[in-house]
Amino acid sequence: MPELPEVETTRRGIRPHVLGKTVSGVIIRQPRLRWPVPDELPELLRRRKLLSLERRGKYLLLGFRHGSLILHLGMSGSLRVLPVGTPPEKHDHFDLVFGRQCLRLRDPRRFGAVLWTVEPVEQHPLLASLGPEPLSEAFTGRYLFDQSRNRSVTVKQFIMDGKTVVGVGNIYANEALFQAGILPTRPCGRLSAARYERLAKAVKTILASAIESGGTTLQDFTQADGKPGYFAQELKVYGRQGEACPACGAAIRHIVIGQRSSYYCHRCQR
Repeated sequence: MPELPEVETTRRGIRPHVLGKTVSGVIIRQPRLRWPVPDELPELLRRRKLLSLERRGKYLLLGFRHGSLILHLGMSGSLRVLPVGTPPEKHDHFDLVFGRQCLRLRDPRRFGAVLWTVEPVEQHPLLASLGPEPLSEAFTGRYLFDQSRNRSVTVKQFIMDGKTVVGVGNIYANEALFQAGILPTRPCGRLSAARYERLAKAVKTILASAIESGGTTLQDFTQADGKPGYFAQELKVYGRQGEACPACGAAIRHIVIGQRSSYYCHRCQR
């Protein structure tokens, strides 16, 4: 599933090609995604200039003077900038056309979203309850410590909760907890403020490094130019069950927490 680094990589890749450009057409090939694609989009967006392209969590926000287009890549979606006239493939469901090129959404599993809102985008029901951005100044160890008090959920589930902080997906939660030396099964309410300081720093470091590497390609994700993300080469524990811990040499272990695969070193993480 594309996580925050993959979505941010996509945003940075497509931004120079579409920002400030005027929409010349909208093509809806498959209106049934996670939610129905509004059928009035062609009328709403034609001859309108794209004024901003931002990200909130794993949502891409395309701002126009009269509203915002909200895009989500779902579990296996991708956005590519292609020449107009490029023949669509089976899972190419939506095109936003800008003159001689188009922004094309491919979504094999159809769990993505193309939505329109005229209200302030931060007030949209999908965004209103989201926690702070992990790379922002609002995300600190003290914030995590305060939010975790009197809670018993595991620390891994805690940092993967979008109401706690947005965009810390499974891969990056595993890696950040390893870097911070924290066992993923620890109840979040029992961790000290000092340990949360290390965890917040690790989350920021891991996500920034993943963005710099263009995201993580394990199966479906490619960047906006079709190239894979290279952060997979830097993973220390994720997907490495039975391999030697890069820090101490112990075998990496695998368990399931909240129906998600979790990888850790029993010696380095406590």
